[in-house]
Formats: sequence, C-alpha cells, structure tokens
Amino acid sequence: MNKKIESRRSFLSKMAMTGAAGAMTLMSASAYAKGPKEISELTAEQKDELFFIYQEEKVARDAYVTLGNIYTEEQTFASIQLSEQRHMDSARELCVKYGVDVSEVDETKVGEFVLPLLQTLYDELMMSGEESLLDALKVGELIEIKDIKDLEEACIGMPADVVSVYENLKEGSLNHLEAFQTAIARA
Repeated sequence: MNKKIESRRSFLSKMAMTGAAGAMTLMSASAYAKGPKEISELTAEQKDELFFIYQEEKVARDAYVTLGNIYTEEQTFASIQLSEQRHMDSARELCVKYGVDVSEVDETKVGEFVLPLLQTLYDELMMSGEESLLDALKVGELIEIKDIKDLEEACIGMPADVVSVYENLKEGSLNHLEAFQTAIARA
C-alpha cells in the first residue's frame, strides 16, 4: 500500500479514536510536522517597533474617525477607517504574539495615545485637518505616506511573519494613499 495513503489512514483513525479535542491536537502536530512556524525572540528595540507600528495604525484609524465625523459628506474617511481597524488588529496580534504589553492602550478612546510622540502628531494633524476638507484629505495623504515609510523601515531585521504582516499593511496603505490622492484631485 502507498505509504502516503497508509499514513493518512493512520492519522484519520487516530482522530476518530481521540475525539474532537484530540483531533485538534493531532492536526496541530501534523501542521507542525510540515513546517513549524518560526517564532523568534525579539530584541527590546524590535518590541518597541511593534508597539510603535500598532500605535501608528491607531493614529490613522482615529484620525479618519475624527475627520469623518467633521466631513460627513466625504466617504473616503469612513471607508478607510474600517481598513485601519483591521490594520490595528493585525499589529496588535503581533504585539501579543511577541509578548509586547498593550494593556495601556484603550482602543475605544479616539485620539488618546500612550506614546507622547504620536499624541503630538495626532493633535497637530487634527488641528490641520479641521481647517478644510482639502486640508483633511491632505492629512490622510500625509498619514499614509508616513505609514508606508515607517512600515518599510520596521521590516528591517524582523522575523518573516512580522515582515509578511507589515508588507500587507503597506499594500493597504498604498491603496489608501491612492484613495486620498484621488479625493484631493476632485476636491
């Protein structure tokens, strides 16, 4: 009998005998056997970088929530803020995975940040964005340009899983940048 088929039958037989909980364990073991997920130990500097990116994604989300509430006729803010929430979720998951404490962050408090640098950035961006719709759209453009640059720099020396997430976030930011530039052109 083919070894692959025999192995698969043996695996399925074990799953049937151990029940659902055991099956999950065996499936995890099977996935691990195909290639373990690479989990590296990060330096303190790398952990700080993970936290910074997480907070920077919150700046973007919060800015678009705030500006979207001011300029309700402009749909760009509303659509991108949902995407930024997903960016925050991805960045937070990396923090948790690598043991970065995110307990100080209250995601429900729009416009409040743990890192003073990002608090100042947010406050300045909101002052500028409140001037006019065009200024608000330019704030969005600026945020996305900064995010792209910071994500590219944050990838250096990071494990493959972090780089993969950051590359996905960067792709999203490139799309957001294009959306803001399109909105600026029509404003």
